Amino acid sequence: MAQDYVYQERPRRRGRKVLVALVVLLLVLVGLLVVADRVAAGVAERAIADQVRQQVARQDAQSSPPEVEVGGFPFLTQVLDGRYERITIRLREVRGSVQGDAVSLPTLDVDARNVQASLDTLRSGRGDVIAETVAGTGTISYDSLAKLLDRPGLTLGEQGGKLAVTAPVDILGQRLTVTGTADITVREQGQVALRFNDLNAEGLPNVPLARTLLNNYAQGISVDVPLPDLPFQLAVREVRPLPEGLAVTADARNVPINAVG
Repeated sequence: MAQDYVYQERPRRRGRKVLVALVVLLLVLVGLLVVADRVAAGVAERAIADQVRQQVARQDAQSSPPEVEVGGFPFLTQVLDGRYERITIRLREVRGSVQGDAVSLPTLDVDARNVQASLDTLRSGRGDVIAETVAGTGTISYDSLAKLLDRPGLTLGEQGGKLAVTAPVDILGQRLTVTGTADITVREQGQVALRFNDLNAEGLPNVPLARTLLNNYAQGISVDVPLPDLPFQLAVREVRPLPEGLAVTADARNVPINAVG
């Protein structure tokens, strides 16, 4: 009986060893597939980044080299399908090549969804990479905006969800501190209108001339701010003040995010 027990135990141990080996082999194969998937995604990201760089140049915009990330997993199934869930692109120091007075965007984050791109297009660089929807978000720093207004001592910021201004002003021989907020309107051709219609100054002399001078100052800093030409046919839809700066939101539909081959 003891001998039979030994014979029964050995096959069981060998079976467990085979099972453990199969599990380890499966894990190794899965790991290799994940690595291969990420390597392929990296190759595609570099190819798209190069084409985006050419596209930015063709649209008369300038920026640092784009950073591209292809979303969705697994990547290889998206390659076979020719459709990608999401491609995110980050551009830094976006500025127009023609508008010398335009403010620059320190960063422009572009989120492209439902992107169509054949394997041949990614490999050869010929053909279009078309995004069904493209959304762009960027922030204009208050320092760069204040520099454009060119008023000594003027500072801008966010207050209660509005663009707030503080500036020293000489009125009738008195040095006063002017405060107030601006109305922001998005205009055509990539301009943002700032209108400072509600300025006040503590200690303002109660005479019509003092109020006239204050209104003249408000008109002087009420300007149309030219934005840089945005790539990917992005059109500005909204500009709103945030603590870190003016947040710019833009979008477009059915546009190429690469250079046309």
